[in-house]
Amino acid sequence: MCIVCPADLARDLEGSFATLVAHHQDLVYGVALRWTRRPADAEDLAQDAFLRAYRALRGYTPERIAALHTRGWLVRIVLNLAHNRARDTGPVPERLDPAADAGHEPADAERERPDAVAERRAAAREWSALLAEVPPRYRTAVELRHVEGLDYRELSEALGRPINTVKSDVHRGVRMLRAAYDAAYTGDEREVAG
Repeated sequence: MCIVCPADLARDLEGSFATLVAHHQDLVYGVALRWTRRPADAEDLAQDAFLRAYRALRGYTPERIAALHTRGWLVRIVLNLAHNRARDTGPVPERLDPAADAGHEPADAERERPDAVAERRAAAREWSALLAEVPPRYRTAVELRHVEGLDYRELSEALGRPINTVKSDVHRGVRMLRAAYDAAYTGDEREVAG
């Protein structure tokens, strides 16, 4: 179900933009957090992304707004801002516990037990370390597809590459991640870096 469609934005930008932000804020923040690794920086990046999106939309024709694929377009804005910040400020140091900033803790009492939380965080650190072994081009494609849930059309728009290229990048990234997992946990030394 579409909470706010591009057609709604084209008809009433002022009235629909807050709904667009509310509907996509988790996606934008999640992508920003993966790049910044710091919640405060991710919040700033997400706010900047929505501000840029709003400014861009004000300059677009209604036809252009109506044709937008909003999820991919918003992710593209976040990635561009993240790349620009990384270029200007240098790399962000790794956090000791990336899972601590994962956000949504489940309400289920069984999952809230300290041992269950510790296990989830350990698993998240292990997967994060394995994913870090995958070259950035493929890592980004895998994260956006399998963690953030973008479909291939949205992924194509977000990364500025043809759909078949992003499909290949996701497939290759998953293959590299699987090889890294096998090398770390089964002793199978398949090629990781592709």
